Amino acid sequence: MPSPLSRRSLLKTAALLAASTTLMRTDLAWAAGSGERLVVAADSEPKNLNPAIVASNGVFYISSKIVEPLAEASFSGRNGLEPRLATSWEGSQDGLSATFRLREGVTWHDGKPFTSADVAFSALSVWKPLQNLGRLVFANLESVDTPDEHTAIFHFSKPTPFQLIRNALPVVTSVLPKHLYDGTDIATNPLNTKPVGTGPFVFAEYKPGEYYRLTRNEKYWGKGQPKLDEIIYRVLPDRAGAATALEAGEIQLAAFSAVPLTDLARISKEPGIKVIADGYEALTYQLVVEINHRRKELADLKVRQAIAHAIDKKLVVDTVFLGYATNSTGPVPKNAPQFYTPDVKLYDFNVDKANALLDEAGYPRGADGNRFSLKLLPAPYFNETKQFGAYLRQALSAIGIDAQLVNNDAAAHQKAVYTDHAFDLAVAPTVFRGDPAISTTILVKSGTPAGVPFSNQGGYENKELDVIIDKAAQTVDEKQRTELYKVFQQKVKEDLPIINVAEWGFITVARDTVKNVASNPRWAVSNWADTAIEE
Repeated sequence: MPSPLSRRSLLKTAALLAASTTLMRTDLAWAAGSGERLVVAADSEPKNLNPAIVASNGVFYISSKIVEPLAEASFSGRNGLEPRLATSWEGSQDGLSATFRLREGVTWHDGKPFTSADVAFSALSVWKPLQNLGRLVFANLESVDTPDEHTAIFHFSKPTPFQLIRNALPVVTSVLPKHLYDGTDIATNPLNTKPVGTGPFVFAEYKPGEYYRLTRNEKYWGKGQPKLDEIIYRVLPDRAGAATALEAGEIQLAAFSAVPLTDLARISKEPGIKVIADGYEALTYQLVVEINHRRKELADLKVRQAIAHAIDKKLVVDTVFLGYATNSTGPVPKNAPQFYTPDVKLYDFNVDKANALLDEAGYPRGADGNRFSLKLLPAPYFNETKQFGAYLRQALSAIGIDAQLVNNDAAAHQKAVYTDHAFDLAVAPTVFRGDPAISTTILVKSGTPAGVPFSNQGGYENKELDVIIDKAAQTVDEKQRTELYKVFQQKVKEDLPIINVAEWGFITVARDTVKNVASNPRWAVSNWADTAIEE
């Protein structure tokens, strides 16, 4: 059951980037609370709604109701999973194959039957070559056998840990209809904006700047599901607008912290409104300081240690996140107990120690009190990343480092940091996706080509760490693999290629008539088949 809002119980929160626009009121032919219609806030308008290509939360928020994965995250299921298009899964002892038993009696929204051919096509033609995360998980996928319509056997050219495959299932295995994609340019197929899936809801309409509309799949395989007749995603890029619309009864739910943190205490007291911190356990974000190791000063470990000691993590949690986060100890978050270890080197907030380290490194203060200057680029995606950038500038000034803030829009930021390497320090909101091999080790592993976002573009190279990462990626034994990732965390904290500061999830605010909110650890990006409205 969803828990009440608590600063102590969960590391939940943060908000999606607030746009400067105001609440747009549109002349719509629907209103919140009409029948079994759920009207929710959407702060962005993804143009590509194909989660098999773009595995991101912004896309999943809408498309997960339409296009289904093989399995979904679960609070109570075995290994934290529950079946979707696959009913069971197992990996071979040598790590060279994985077998999936598929659900029978499932049809695509156009009436065609779902079969193992769809899974094989999706894996080989989409997940492996095209998807941002599938490229990592299925890098060694060689072939997929389909001995019958409801069995798919994946074969790998190198040992691939089934632990990794299993952990990645909710994120990387959205299945596409082969009969509608095969023989087309998959990346530009028109269905990427009007998806066809097997999910509980059917894509019905998109009106730019106003709304997306999904309608009930009358032939959904889930018995008695979905509970809703319709979902409307109302485009409200201004977070204050989402709060206003909720209070006015114009929408019934705002996920992903669409309501500003500063409004939560007030809005939680409004009759008929509930604030829910659960349902994001598998969507942990981490606030990370990215470091350009090409800069001579930053290539010095003592300088990186000094920067770590200059950051007051408690102050960041209390002021930037208003207490709804937790300080980070390393590259794996605390709410990933399968891999997390607290046995790492910690850097307490200590300005005196930071100054002493910089003196030892040979960077004395000049006449103006500064030792050297750095270019600091906070990511623009969240208010919290921008606020932390301003804080970090002040924190560095206390130890004689002049940090010059450079604020860019999303496109310019990504180009500067991940393509041009035109930064010294950057602030990034990275995501832990259930396994260190997905979106985590890439932050420190060397050899990543320029242009890959949220990866090691700071020029850091540590051959010992690379060996650990590569070995873990091919270690089939789960216990051994887990131990390797604990060593990975320890090495990262010793050498500080990046600095992990805080970790957080999100908040959902909803009318109390909306039921079964936060029913799984990826609820906002799951299928909402059991979500209902009770007047």
